[in-house]
Amino acid sequence: MAEPILRVAGLRKSYGGLTVTDDVSLDLRPGEIHALIGPNGAGKSTLIGQICGSVMPDAGSVSFDGRDITRWNTAERARAGLGRTFQISTILPEFTALAHTMLAVQARQGTSFRFFRPTALDRSLRDPAMQALARVGLDGRAEIPAASLSHGERRRLEVALVLALGSKALVMDEPMAGMGSEGSRELTALLSQLRHETPILMVEHDMDAVFALADRISVLVYGRIVATGTPDEIRSDRLVREAYLGEASA
Repeated sequence: MAEPILRVAGLRKSYGGLTVTDDVSLDLRPGEIHALIGPNGAGKSTLIGQICGSVMPDAGSVSFDGRDITRWNTAERARAGLGRTFQISTILPEFTALAHTMLAVQARQGTSFRFFRPTALDRSLRDPAMQALARVGLDGRAEIPAASLSHGERRRLEVALVLALGSKALVMDEPMAGMGSEGSRELTALLSQLRHETPILMVEHDMDAVFALADRISVLVYGRIVATGTPDEIRSDRLVREAYLGEASA
């Protein structure tokens, strides 16, 4: 079995007397989608913050690509290759899809952000940016301002930015939020293909998407992982059915 690219071990986080992350351990392996699910208030956002660097844990460790990144900030983790998308889109509405993606390529190359016309014509930026857009099916929308893209297209643009940045793994927070059925199907198909080059840790409430995509599912309840397994194992777990899926025991 391949070594996990992301490993979380014994994370704990409390605010006063309230423990919101209680000895959480999980990992993300190459080529997989690992879904994190749980009821509202389970502590998913706090856990993701600790993984991505916006929240520092009280105890435990986060390792990424063989390095301990527990005390690294968000920018340091992003530069190391840990990508993230958010529940609410962070796309700049006036920038075109191509401009967004070229900026991501520029950041990956470590060059300065001089986004004047000569830079916009730079093939070393434009070509990989167009490749990333083509990968998510947006090459035909490259010159469209983000404000004119549909919600689903903006989600796909966020994935293109991750690809352009060269991220080695991706943390996605509610990628299906606000999506219609067609948009959800399109994004599900994209993520299913993407896992083979960029493994994904996904927080998601859309259980249809979770069970369609996830290789493994971890269930977080009151800050603790109560079960981890394949979709079939999670479906058949009595504790999960009672605590999260809302099914009473017979």
